[in-house]
Amino acid sequence: MDTLSYKTVSANKKTVNKEWVVLDAEGQSLGRLASIAAKFIRGKYKPDYTPHVDCGDNVIVINAEKINLTGKKWDAKEYIRYTNYPGGQRSLTASELFGKDPARLIEKSVKGMLPKNKLGSALFKNLKVYVGSEHDHEAQKPKSINLNELV
Repeated sequence: MDTLSYKTVSANKKTVNKEWVVLDAEGQSLGRLASIAAKFIRGKYKPDYTPHVDCGDNVIVINAEKINLTGKKWDAKEYIRYTNYPGGQRSLTASELFGKDPARLIEKSVKGMLPKNKLGSALFKNLKVYVGSEHDHEAQKPKSINLNELV
């Protein structure tokens, strides 16, 4: 048996096949949509997935204003930040953040599901979130993914 034929294939920048994917957030739960988007951005569904390489797809999320949160999360879920001044802790509820910019709600949840390092920062740039059904990436010919068919 020739054992040299069994080599582990590891992706790199040159061999990665990146695509564009459109996810429609209309009627979807925030966490479920964010976890699916994070998997596509990370490339975990691809057979040549490599943990330390950006081998995922570019994800476009449309209809960000039609996202759902279950239960009392609109008022109970808080987003906390700190201004680096004494007594500078600020917080926003999900409904307040949604009122300012619905896209930021999805961006924050997806960013929390990506690695907390340089790779995570690079991967986050592959996410584009739009309010409404129009986006600026028709030239990339993105394929639409039906989230109800995914598990």
